[in-house]
Amino acid sequence: MPLRLEIRKILSSRSDRVKSVEIHPTEPWVLTALYNGNVFIWDYDQSTMIKSFEICPLPVRCAKFIARKQFFISASDDMMLRVYNYNTMEKVSAWEAHTDYIRYLEIHPSLPYVLSCSDDMSIKLWDWEKDWDCTQVFEGHVHYVMMVKVNPKDSNSFASASLDRTIKVWGLSSNTPHFTLEGHDRGVNCLDYYPGGDRPYLLSGADDKSVKIWDYQTKSCVQTLMGHHNNVSAVIFHPCLPIIVSSSEDGTVRMWHSTTYRAETTLNYSMERSWTLAASANSNKVAVGYDEGTVVLKLGNENPVASLDPHTGKVVWTVNNDVQTASLKGVVGENGSLDGEKLPIQPKDLGSTEIFPQSLKHNCNGRFLVVCGDGEYVVYTSQALRNKAFGSALDFVWSSVGTGDYAVRESISRVKTFRNFKEGHTLRPPLAASEGLFGGACLGVKGSDAIVFFDWDEGIMVRKIDVSPKEVFWSESGDLVLLACEDSYFVLRYDAAAVSSALQKGAVDSEEGIEEAFDLIGEIAGKVGTGQWVGDCFLYTNEQSRLNYYIGGEVMTLCHLDHPMYMLGYLPKEDRVYLMDKAKGIYSYKVLQSYLQYQTAVVRKDFELANQLLPSIPASEYTAVARFLESQGFKEEALAVSTDPDHKFDLACDIGNLAMARELLDEMPKEEYEFLDSQNKWKRLGDLALSECDLALVEKCALNSGDLGGLLLLHSSTGNARGMAELAEKALKNGKTNVAFLSLFMLGKVEDCLDVLVSAGRVPEAAFMARTYMPSEIPRLVALWKEDLKSVSENAAKALASPISEPNLFPDLDTAYKVEEVFKSKRGQVIPASSWPLAKGDLDLNLIELVKASGRMVAASPPTVEQLVEDVAQQISKVEISPSLLSQDEATEERKNEIFQREVEVSIEKTDSFVDVNEFYVSESVEKIAEKAPQIEEKRLPSRSPPKAAFAGQEGDKKAKARALLKMKVEEAKKAAEAAAQAKILEQRVENADSESEESDEKFDDDW
Repeated sequence: MPLRLEIRKILSSRSDRVKSVEIHPTEPWVLTALYNGNVFIWDYDQSTMIKSFEICPLPVRCAKFIARKQFFISASDDMMLRVYNYNTMEKVSAWEAHTDYIRYLEIHPSLPYVLSCSDDMSIKLWDWEKDWDCTQVFEGHVHYVMMVKVNPKDSNSFASASLDRTIKVWGLSSNTPHFTLEGHDRGVNCLDYYPGGDRPYLLSGADDKSVKIWDYQTKSCVQTLMGHHNNVSAVIFHPCLPIIVSSSEDGTVRMWHSTTYRAETTLNYSMERSWTLAASANSNKVAVGYDEGTVVLKLGNENPVASLDPHTGKVVWTVNNDVQTASLKGVVGENGSLDGEKLPIQPKDLGSTEIFPQSLKHNCNGRFLVVCGDGEYVVYTSQALRNKAFGSALDFVWSSVGTGDYAVRESISRVKTFRNFKEGHTLRPPLAASEGLFGGACLGVKGSDAIVFFDWDEGIMVRKIDVSPKEVFWSESGDLVLLACEDSYFVLRYDAAAVSSALQKGAVDSEEGIEEAFDLIGEIAGKVGTGQWVGDCFLYTNEQSRLNYYIGGEVMTLCHLDHPMYMLGYLPKEDRVYLMDKAKGIYSYKVLQSYLQYQTAVVRKDFELANQLLPSIPASEYTAVARFLESQGFKEEALAVSTDPDHKFDLACDIGNLAMARELLDEMPKEEYEFLDSQNKWKRLGDLALSECDLALVEKCALNSGDLGGLLLLHSSTGNARGMAELAEKALKNGKTNVAFLSLFMLGKVEDCLDVLVSAGRVPEAAFMARTYMPSEIPRLVALWKEDLKSVSENAAKALASPISEPNLFPDLDTAYKVEEVFKSKRGQVIPASSWPLAKGDLDLNLIELVKASGRMVAASPPTVEQLVEDVAQQISKVEISPSLLSQDEATEERKNEIFQREVEVSIEKTDSFVDVNEFYVSESVEKIAEKAPQIEEKRLPSRSPPKAAFAGQEGDKKAKARALLKMKVEEAKKAAEAAAQAKILEQRVENADSESEESDEKFDDDW
């Protein structure tokens, strides 16, 4: 049967004619040499060009990587060889190598040699360790030499292809050929050696449109492949797959089976003639060069064909058709290997298989091993690789119970089960086409849009689920199953008891199966590469090269893999998970089984079992345990388990345990306080303490974290003058002049504020501040300002005015000096916070005007209460009430009083006598105005004697007199306002009556 290889195009780039392609051995790069003289490097993973080189104006016929030196070498039609460093893009060397066009270059796999062949019918050997000296010339062909290839099994020999219709085999030490192979009817364009060790074969392609396979030991042609319709331009044996690839000037690429020689497939990407091929040595990729660009193909699946037996600890893998094995038990301990290190295993050959293996799998107890490929399967004993069973199958899966129980998919419509290697049931799934098969506790058959599970014993459908997974993973106990789909995966719980009961009762729906069979536990976004269940924990690799595990709805990352790896399995006795990469290297990572069991118990909320398992976990893993508990919401338990001080501090802050958090920080060495991480911790603790109103701890945290801004806020809010003074000193010492300035300013130390500004080079700001707060300092600061400004502009410095030389430019300066003296004498007095309602009005006082007024009113007598009341009464008498607000028909007496009182209050706010204290009257009634008379006088005349002295002995009489006068004035004003409003209402009615009479006369005239 044909090979089932999915062929996927991963790069398609358009360019001029491509004469050579080469795939880098380690990077995702393809090197292309173009007929227009350029060389490009493409990243086939990203489908982007990453480097381009302009070699020469003539065609570049070949370019090859020298990965050991980070070079590439190119051959062009100007007969020159050029070497470039592909990282730095600098030219390393260039020289004229031949006397005619250079056709091909071959890099020796181990020695510092490069072979070149040319139309001058010669082959030359170049040594880059001898400054690219030509150490050997091989002559013998009588026409153009088109290609040379080194034998991978004997690196001292190579073969050459020529248009003289021959293939010659040479040795590096002799300039004459060992022998010649003849058989092509026309010129030979290309050749390649078989990469395996089991066949001494050589492959060639020629202008006679044929591909020939030669045995270079017997010097005979083994097979001739026909199918191309034009010259064969390139041929290769794929190093990883059992296929021969050939390209032709007919524009097609053909693939042939390297064992049976049957044609597998033909590709045509409509890019005109195909000129060159290259295969990756350690992957399934093939590059093709065309007239119109480059294509990179991925053939099949690159997952290593391997299987690990968890019972014996032996891993089995294949290299082409060869089967190898190695034991992993004790390898890590014996060699002291660390996590992620490649294990130094010693492989052992088990033999070879008759078919090319595309999958390999142990059965449930490890006694048997199945190899699948080419549409066939062979079951071997796992110890000696002896045949047990074979047959045709598109897919093969083992049962999770019986030793010899398995199932095969023979076609898209038929699945067979076998019990103890004997045929059992034939299943016809209710699907349009069966596309895959999955083993485990139930047999799964995948369709295009659903998967159907069957019972192994009876072959009866258990359940149909409307998803199409790429892979199905069953737990060892058989009660959990994971369906890995394209972009997510589903975790289901399987109820075997419910299925057994339904089967006994015959209660199975013919279309959907048994509804109670599966329960959905969770759906997680992400791709699963390879994986395995360990208890209730699912270990897996994903597309981001991470080793993750799923448990209880949570996904944890165990480690980041430095390159793509594929899981082999988990060995509980070793507490390690093993992985393999594409190059068949084996790596391991430690995963404690006791840790996984503990997590399983926590997820199931079986804390009694979890507490029993905790002592079996090494103390070094307690922090990881604590982080898991934190992710599950058990932060207090995590705090009790964690051994990491940083993690404990975070947990203590999260649960509000101030004492624990403070204790952890107090244990920190003081020399670490200046580290940014430590300062952030103190700030975090300070914020938490502030939310708990622990101001002492807040201050300590701010001091230890160097949070001067926080200290400024704290001391200013609590009125801590001592702390503010210490803060100013500390801020000056640390160069935080802004904090120092604010601290000094709040303390009233204006002189120190000016000094801070001067020391910071802000002399102009200091001068302006002195003009406002400390006028006696103006002359000194103006002088400093002038000196500073002279370095910039002499004229500008001269333009600055000083109160000494230009006193006329500083009005009221003498008065300001007096205010300054008052300020200095009283700035040490502390005003209690309870005085704020009365003291806040002082902020709006004009001190200059008050000092001036105090000088004018020294001999003036204090105004009497009658004068103050008269001022109010005069303003009240001016009140008018809008007639629209006082309709005679609608307004009640209460409403009239209310309207009038509101208008009176608004009017009182405008009274000159109360302009400084109008906050008292915005919401006060007229009756309360008189009671405020003493306070009015106190506010009105602050420089006079206290109000008690002004009204001593007669305060009650004054209040009564003021109330009576106001009441009388209010009544008079009220009556006058009502009368005026009534007059306006009558006047409005008269106007309305006249208007109605005119309208009636007009209507009468119109009717007449």
